Amino acid sequence: MNTRFAVIAGALSCTLVVANGLGAQVAETKADTSARWSLTVPGGTIVPTGAQRHAIKRGDVTAIQLAYAPRAAFAITSTFGWARSRDIATVGDPKLDVFTYDVGVEARVPRWLQGNGMAFTPFAGAGAGGRSYNYRKLDVDATHNIGGYLSAGGDLRIRRLGLRLEARDYVTGFKPLQGSGAARTGNDVVVLAGVHLFSR
Repeated sequence: MNTRFAVIAGALSCTLVVANGLGAQVAETKADTSARWSLTVPGGTIVPTGAQRHAIKRGDVTAIQLAYAPRAAFAITSTFGWARSRDIATVGDPKLDVFTYDVGVEARVPRWLQGNGMAFTPFAGAGAGGRSYNYRKLDVDATHNIGGYLSAGGDLRIRRLGLRLEARDYVTGFKPLQGSGAARTGNDVVVLAGVHLFSR
């Protein structure tokens, strides 16, 4: 578990370095028209992988993302996500709400296909935060875990509106949902797509 988080921390550091370098280049260009703030309300799915496939079920995800871009090639993104899943390791497969909350950074490549009010911007990112599992109807305490992610995707922008596509690979702690037992590492992939609203 410590190794996986060390890898994520290293990726986060590399992303910051790359973003600062790209930001310095873009800062020299007067044609920079990047939005400072952007809001996205994406939907998608959570896909458990590895041992996590035997603990929770694949489910729909709804999220909200708020991003601030101090430079064209660098952004800070906060995300809150709600996945509707089930505990498939428990008799009856009780409904399980999976809440994810994190903050990360994105390194954004200078825009491709820019022109006629349209632009496409690929990005890669990394971040850290928390993950909570809560039974929707059972009287059992929620479990809370730390986690991190690596991400990749792109923004297709037309003036102040856009379409954002993103895939995230999450590594989180996973405590037993019921009873006692040792905590372990969980892994899943979250795929999101949604309308992007830019501040200008």
